[in-house]
Amino acid sequence: MFEYWWPILLVILSNTTYQVVAKSLPTDVHPLASAIVTYMVGVVAAAVLYHVLERGGSLVREFQHINWTSFALGIIVVGLEVGMLYGYRVGWPVSTATVVQSGFVAVCLLAIGAFFYHEPVNATRLLGVALSIVGLYLINK
Repeated sequence: MFEYWWPILLVILSNTTYQVVAKSLPTDVHPLASAIVTYMVGVVAAAVLYHVLERGGSLVREFQHINWTSFALGIIVVGLEVGMLYGYRVGWPVSTATVVQSGFVAVCLLAIGAFFYHEPVNATRLLGVALSIVGLYLINK
């Protein structure tokens, strides 16, 4: 059970902490300069974690299996980061920015899951989408 839930709990903890820290970025720091430092720290943290979690692993061997997805994820993560930093910069409240984007992402991913990955869509999920849309309307009212 722990093996199933720990990744999601890590995402919840990290994302919650991320939102608070991102909202706290000083206005005199350019968001892209902050992102550069963020990713330099991230490279070091990922390398340390790789060596801690993959004892005896070889990064050189792993790098030989890298394909386009790693490069695409790099660009996408920058989009996520810069979007949130600028969102906070222009006044999005920390209490709603992530809720709004997560709601829209959930609706998009339900459709993508159904069309591209043949994941089932049932009445309960469609009701969830409808409630999400209503919630997005209410939270932005």
